[in-house]
Amino acid sequence: MITGFDGLRLTAALGAVGICAMSLIGASNAAADDASRWDGDARSAARLIAGSSPLDGGPIRAGVEIRLKSGWHTYWRYPGDAGVPPRFDFSESQNLKSVQVLWPAPQRIPEQGLVTIGYAADVILPLAIVPQIRGEPVKLRLKLDYAVCETLCVPAEAKAELVLTGGASSHEAVLAAAEARVPEKLPLGEGAALAVKSVRRDTAGGRSRVLVDLAAPPATEIALFAEGPTADWALPVPAAVDGAPKGLQRFAFELDGAPPGASYDGAHIALTAVAGDAAIEVVTRLD
Repeated sequence: MITGFDGLRLTAALGAVGICAMSLIGASNAAADDASRWDGDARSAARLIAGSSPLDGGPIRAGVEIRLKSGWHTYWRYPGDAGVPPRFDFSESQNLKSVQVLWPAPQRIPEQGLVTIGYAADVILPLAIVPQIRGEPVKLRLKLDYAVCETLCVPAEAKAELVLTGGASSHEAVLAAAEARVPEKLPLGEGAALAVKSVRRDTAGGRSRVLVDLAAPPATEIALFAEGPTADWALPVPAAVDGAPKGLQRFAFELDGAPPGASYDGAHIALTAVAGDAAIEVVTRLD
């Protein structure tokens, strides 16, 4: 038996260890409260992460985080020449009025002679969530179907569940970074460093294509993506071409990929331009 001063020192040390352990457990539980478990395999995995709710009563912020093995990629909302976009099912959630998936700027990804659109590294897709009853937690349940590719493409799925309160989260910084990568919506012709200046149809030489002229910072590589008015359109990925006015860069894509019965005349297309850390989205009408 240890008594006296040594005994008191041992008791104090054990007490400190106990407090430390309880603090670590508490921190671990707090971290676990703002993220679901990872669901996936060695190639990819996904989870939900929680964010806060703005003071103005706006949507609760959250995100779908997808982790990719080095050398693998996954797809954007429009995959380009090949691939399938992620599909989200939130139907089993509780106290959920609506959820909007936001898409950080993607990149061009060569894939067996084709050009696909997606993410070649880990990515967070931000979510904007509106509860059915304000002030009450949202139990978010997600079933995610997506695809990942290296030399071969394979389907993947993940299930995740997370209770969202809108309180403080340890994921604020990464969510804010992902939100900052979501293209800014701008009208045609507007923009500071990056802007879509003009969009016109070209029928010279019997061709039917769209010409897009963009302004961008000097010596900056631009990627441009075109989407039709609905998900069943499959427009080609625009390619850089010569002929732009001085100070601009020109892209072109063939008018191809409309679903049966659809007309290009008057169709609204979305153009997403990415140049370095800048990204914009412009919706315009084809006349």
